[in-house]
Amino acid sequence: MHFADGTIPREYLGYVRKKHLWILSGIVLLFILLVVSISVGAAGVPPYDVFLSIVNGTIDRIAALLHPGTTLSMSSTDRIVWNIRLPQALAAIVAGVGLSVAGVAMQSILRNPLGSPFTLGISNAGAFGAAVSVILLGTGQMHSTVADAVTLNNPCLTTVVAFIFCLLATAVILIISRVRGASPEVMVLAGVALSSLFTAGTMFLQYFASDTQLAAVIFWTFGDVSRASWQELGIMTLVVAGASIFFIANRWNYNAIDAGDETAKGLGVSVEAVRNIGMVVAALVSAVIVSFLGVIGFVGLVCPHMVRRLIGDDQRYLVPGSCVAGGILLLASDTVARVIVAPYVLPVAVLTAFLGAPVFIYLLLRGYRR
Repeated sequence: MHFADGTIPREYLGYVRKKHLWILSGIVLLFILLVVSISVGAAGVPPYDVFLSIVNGTIDRIAALLHPGTTLSMSSTDRIVWNIRLPQALAAIVAGVGLSVAGVAMQSILRNPLGSPFTLGISNAGAFGAAVSVILLGTGQMHSTVADAVTLNNPCLTTVVAFIFCLLATAVILIISRVRGASPEVMVLAGVALSSLFTAGTMFLQYFASDTQLAAVIFWTFGDVSRASWQELGIMTLVVAGASIFFIANRWNYNAIDAGDETAKGLGVSVEAVRNIGMVVAALVSAVIVSFLGVIGFVGLVCPHMVRRLIGDDQRYLVPGSCVAGGILLLASDTVARVIVAPYVLPVAVLTAFLGAPVFIYLLLRGYRR
């Protein structure tokens, strides 16, 4: 925004500075929360020791890469930080970022405040895929060590099948929207119908499952970031980073679509192409996260609305702001889940559902009043 003489209005600079301040404050809060999250648990680790372990461990691993054959010496604190809590905390951040950026993209593409991977049925499609893998392909078993515990004897196959069904749900939504016209209402209604269909399919399979298979399905559908290894974290990070860059690069297209399809077309935006490609990318992110971590609902619904209240609807700031908010929300939820009923650890999806359900009802009521 410029005056005729090329200067930028002071009010606009203040407007932009305020948005930058909110995003930077969120990033600082996220780093603080990361250290706190790694500190708490069954074995407490002082925050200063966590910071030293991360810094020294990073330096040691860089040195090991530069000098192959170097052996890493790890203390008990280092093992707790690097083998258990750091990958779990980073998985929470990456998953929160991915689900939030997918949610804000879907809401912008569909121009519907209820758009998210969870409400469009993509998450439930992944849960159905996991049920197919566990019950029909036999990837669930009861593993006994010190105590009986349900595990997946082929988690890779379960992940792949869940991923395939997530993409299948997205393809069906896009096909229906193409037949009926790619309107936001058609996509949302198709997603709601698919969500009900996949939920019914999961219940049908569970009815005929054995006790072990039923326990394995329930174990998988409880969304939990603790099951992510460094390898899975790397895959999620690559996909989420690529999708975030894509949506930030298309921020002006989504701003135009927010103004209406006719306005966007008048500005030269290929509305149907932008909408379909954006849905595919958002669904891909959701599918990767759901297939690795299980069903984590409402993050993609809640975070964009929280950020909109703070910095507005401008996609230039809404997308990065939602990414930061998603990381904060899921990391905070995971931290609380580990301490709220200690020594038991709740699945993080339980807390996100408690938070997201009231927000969902509020949005429905607000839309009805309008």
